[in-house]
Amino acid sequence: MKALVIGGCGFIGSHVVDNLLANGVSVRVLDRRPEMYRPPLPGVEYVMCDLSDTAQIFEALVGVDAVIHLASTTVPATSNMDPAADITGNLIAMVRLLEVMREANVKKMVYLSSGGTVYGVPQMDPVPENHPLNPISSYGIVKIAIENYLFMEHQLHGLQHVVLRASNPYGPRQGHTGTQGIIGTYLWKLARGEQIEVWGDGSVVRDYIHVSDLAGLCHTALTSDVSGVFNAGSSEGASVNDIVGHIRNTVGGDITPAYKPGRGFDVPRVVLDVTKAKTQLGWQKQTTLGQGIEDTWAWVQEQSG
Repeated sequence: MKALVIGGCGFIGSHVVDNLLANGVSVRVLDRRPEMYRPPLPGVEYVMCDLSDTAQIFEALVGVDAVIHLASTTVPATSNMDPAADITGNLIAMVRLLEVMREANVKKMVYLSSGGTVYGVPQMDPVPENHPLNPISSYGIVKIAIENYLFMEHQLHGLQHVVLRASNPYGPRQGHTGTQGIIGTYLWKLARGEQIEVWGDGSVVRDYIHVSDLAGLCHTALTSDVSGVFNAGSSEGASVNDIVGHIRNTVGGDITPAYKPGRGFDVPRVVLDVTKAKTQLGWQKQTTLGQGIEDTWAWVQEQSG
């Protein structure tokens, strides 16, 4: 099998590429820029272009059996600043990609959606895939629209699609810009000797998935014969204060966060129900939160040493 990994040079994408290679899948990567933390991998084809370049995308699809789409031009925290750019960069780009895939006769896609934003304020705990979709960010609205286009493509043209609504991925090779990923942000700050900050009282609960577990699920979805939507998380909640506690145990020393006023858009609790992925795909996470934070801290120390 040969897979085109869109966004394969990013944080999640780099781990998906590693997993695919380890499982004997031939890989071509399409991204806008090279990996940040390591050189190009031997045996991997790299195509550097933007998703708006349909001619290059068609070429990148030649000889490919499936697409794993992990790229996004926005993050939840920034999407509402320019919703039109979110629509252009993500939704319109996907609609064009689906047209080109049809021309190239590529009939399978694994798409990374968002378990943290598509449901809005949860009415159930944990949140199953059939929960109402009431997003309160442009990011979540666009993700749902893309999911709907994938379903339409499945109905009209036979695209086999697997949508993975991921919770909060973390792990090695996550950047330190601070716009996304509380665990990575905190560890990078501590490595630089900076104080970490908590918005509110630290009681906000989220579901965290180690990036290697998410990469494993991407491979499982790629090689399965199912179509549909699956949550990708741990089914376990951890508060910000829990995260601080785990980090304190891992890093050692006196870690005293600066507590700041809460943010209105922070939903109190989001934990995903991953029963469907376990039963239909036979997948389950392998990495505990404590192990994952230790593994991420070791990598951060390597980078900042």
